[in-house]
Amino acid sequence: METPDAVVIGAGPAGLATAASLQMQGLKAVILDKADKVGSVWRRHYDRLHLHTDRGHSGLPGLAMSPTYGRYPSRSQFVEYLDLYTASFDLKPVFNATVKSVRREGAYWRIDVGADSHVAPVVIVATGWADFPYSPTWPGMESFGGEVLHSSAYRNPKRFAGKRVLVVGFGNSGGEIALDLAEYNVDVTLAVRGPVRILPRDLLGVPILTWAIAESHLPARVADFINAPAIRLAIGPIESLGLKRAAKGPRQMVEEDGRVPLLDVGTVAKIRSGVIKVRGDIDLLTSDGVVFKDTDHENFDVIVLATGFRPNLRGLLPDAKGVLDPQGKPLASGKPTAELGLFFCGAIASPTGQLREIGIEAQRIAEMAKGIAVARSHSASSPCSRV
Repeated sequence: METPDAVVIGAGPAGLATAASLQMQGLKAVILDKADKVGSVWRRHYDRLHLHTDRGHSGLPGLAMSPTYGRYPSRSQFVEYLDLYTASFDLKPVFNATVKSVRREGAYWRIDVGADSHVAPVVIVATGWADFPYSPTWPGMESFGGEVLHSSAYRNPKRFAGKRVLVVGFGNSGGEIALDLAEYNVDVTLAVRGPVRILPRDLLGVPILTWAIAESHLPARVADFINAPAIRLAIGPIESLGLKRAAKGPRQMVEEDGRVPLLDVGTVAKIRSGVIKVRGDIDLLTSDGVVFKDTDHENFDVIVLATGFRPNLRGLLPDAKGVLDPQGKPLASGKPTAELGLFFCGAIASPTGQLREIGIEAQRIAEMAKGIAVARSHSASSPCSRV
């Protein structure tokens, strides 16, 4: 079997973008994915999801999205786009291939897939975050008689009709799931632990991402300072809603803490009208509800944990040195790592749009992989290599 130039782990947006970019550089790549279709995570996202970044900045390298998708494509449209992208570049992922480990083997990497394995000088981990849902625990949780589910398991509000639902977390998933429930007339409350930042999805009629890209050359503090008055005017005061404004600006929050502000698509208006209620941090759970740290006990039938994801790749890369932080999250994405030939794509939150960043990183990785391939070719053809 011919040794590929690279192995790409993951057939989501990052994996497909990287494989296509490698192809554009004349390199051959094997794509491995544990699911049976491309974009498996996007296929199981909640139904009402639309991209929070505009169509023009969300396409992957080499193929723009159709104008028929509108400014903010829906989940189903993005899945359609991923299928089209795969076909357009004739990408052929190997499905139902769960990677067990990636280990250095001389000048190559050995990617173990159960009974099979692949060897290549370059490996790109493009698995995304969704395989690592984070579910916090509280005292009394075992006694709660209702349903507890992570936001990754939420699809739509229909089965929650007539129930009292608590959504924990005020990120984009939490805010939009609460809005989805409220629009279906479900009794919904948001538990918000700490200070937050909220951005309008569009500012002065222009996608907020366009502003972020235009100001990307500025230091985070400067950009946040410039934008603060317009954002305050667009969002309005939030302190009276039971929310606390974070000290850090939105871009500083993304760059320093990896926290993405809420891009508001109607949640704040529902909070302001009282349709979505806001509570503080959770103290403990009881058999029929929750006790909050700043209020009394309230009854709930369902708790949705919109508490994010915490990727931990230590099991996948047991021998790699200097590429992961103590929690197992990549230290660099779209850049060289401490291990030659090992790259990550789309692993770190970006203030200028995750899909846009994936496209940039994929092309950069492909260029670096090309350099590694050229160096190997020169080494193999040198007189010294044949002595």
